[in-house]
Amino acid sequence: MGNRIIMSVFTGANCVTIWSWKKLRTKQTSTSQQPRMIPLKNSPAHQVMEANKEASVGTQLDATITFVQKLLGDNDDFIIRRFCIFDDLPAVVMFFPDLIDKQYLNDHILRPLMLTSSQDYAKAVSRSMKEFLLNDTLYACEGRTETQLNEIIQAIVEGKTVLLVDGVTDAFIFSTRHVDKRSITQPETEQVIRGAREGFIEMLGTNLALLRYRLPTPDLRIKTMRIGRITKSKVAICFIDGIVSPALVEEVFRRLSLIDIDGILDVGYLEQFIEDNHVSPFPQIQNTERPDKAVANLLEGRVILLVDGSPFALILPTVFSQFYQTVEDYSERYLLVSFIRLSRLVALVFSLIFPSLYVALISFNPELIPTEFAVAVAGGRAGVPFPSVIEVLIMEISMEVLREATLRLPQQVGGALSIVGVLVVGQAAVAAGFISPITVVIIALTTIGSFATPAYNAALALRLLRFPLVILSGIFGLYGVMIGLILIANHMLSLRSFGVPYLSPIVPGNFQGMKDTLARLPLWSMPKRPALLYTPNATRLGKITQEMSGEAPNNTLNPKKSDTQGEM
Repeated sequence: MGNRIIMSVFTGANCVTIWSWKKLRTKQTSTSQQPRMIPLKNSPAHQVMEANKEASVGTQLDATITFVQKLLGDNDDFIIRRFCIFDDLPAVVMFFPDLIDKQYLNDHILRPLMLTSSQDYAKAVSRSMKEFLLNDTLYACEGRTETQLNEIIQAIVEGKTVLLVDGVTDAFIFSTRHVDKRSITQPETEQVIRGAREGFIEMLGTNLALLRYRLPTPDLRIKTMRIGRITKSKVAICFIDGIVSPALVEEVFRRLSLIDIDGILDVGYLEQFIEDNHVSPFPQIQNTERPDKAVANLLEGRVILLVDGSPFALILPTVFSQFYQTVEDYSERYLLVSFIRLSRLVALVFSLIFPSLYVALISFNPELIPTEFAVAVAGGRAGVPFPSVIEVLIMEISMEVLREATLRLPQQVGGALSIVGVLVVGQAAVAAGFISPITVVIIALTTIGSFATPAYNAALALRLLRFPLVILSGIFGLYGVMIGLILIANHMLSLRSFGVPYLSPIVPGNFQGMKDTLARLPLWSMPKRPALLYTPNATRLGKITQEMSGEAPNNTLNPKKSDTQGEM
């Protein structure tokens, strides 16, 4: 099983064996660790850039402007602003006005340049013109020089401003990008009961600032790379040096370097490319909109991925237990949290097997049902033209359609549709004799149980698996349910997330990890980071705190204790 993962994808009783991500991708890593960019040969812009791949900025200003105009001159929103510095030295700035902060450009770049005089020119000649402009003249806080023409084009389309000066063989590039963004609000996909009300937004810079705000440490590392031949989307890889496993960081970079695609529009693109098993219904990478959740995982030794333009972050590696845990679990007392977490787990299992158990008992083993209840069920099913398996499948499909319609409609209409759809359609189906009342109750309870799973993608996987379980139970009864559950368990045991077993720390067993899985023990009883991550620094709780937690409380404000000390 070393290079192969056996996955059971079943329809009825059929199983399919597939090869894992790891073996297919390992062969490609021997060639290069860098992204292989397939050129857009039919693009006129690419032909010009390819012909001038090694071209650099010359001393002739007009020649450089002509090259830029060949690539960007057909755009009506492209600006070339000519002016003079040192009274008579030609210069030009080039930019897209809708992508930059024009006030910043006027105040920190154009104004100081236009106010230079011929006396300043003598100083610039005595020194390096490049150094004089960049260090003594301009007010821009982020500026650099570049000689390659292709890099100049890339900087302009990214929203930066390029300054060219006649006779200078370097172009000046300034970070003036400014795009309107939405404010930082509470995450919509992750409801906050007790915790921070901040969520990631689409701007990568803001998201990185939210992480650094919570982790003011020099050990926080943020590495960036660009993925996408056309979009060149900026991807940030975040981790804490000294806590994260170096092997994990290396594997993340390796998988990202193999991605070659036209564009990355959302972090979900990366998730599908770098996960271990591409055809598994179970998510092997967790996503979040909450900065505090991302920081909590960084402190455990995980890696966070962010993409410019996406309000979601990827957490890797991920194990199954993370999908029914929330950040609020660590803000409340452990007894309450343990009860709530067990309730979520029961609801998760309940939503998976309840419809198939109902079909198996009604169709094959009615003797297992209490007599009074069996009579009530038989009376409710009188006149229903479909067998129980078809009845449940119809209701499940109808519920999925209704749920999808509720999500896609505007919020003001979606809430009303969900209530009206459940009440009216369900009542009409029962009154018409198509569906029995007990089936409506079973599907309703199953749907409510699926809502208790905090992670939407994990709940979606369980909703999908209900259908093959119902079909198996309709064919083989309780034996079919057991076969389906064994296949699901076998598949989950075979899954890995960046080398970490999916069912860790339950399988393989780890007592320290068990303290924060099915239930949660007190924080002071978990001094170690998760062993499954193989962190270089496994200790997160100091010895003094551990010893203090085991001592009796010191009642310093106890009146009786104070009186006794005074008499002594």
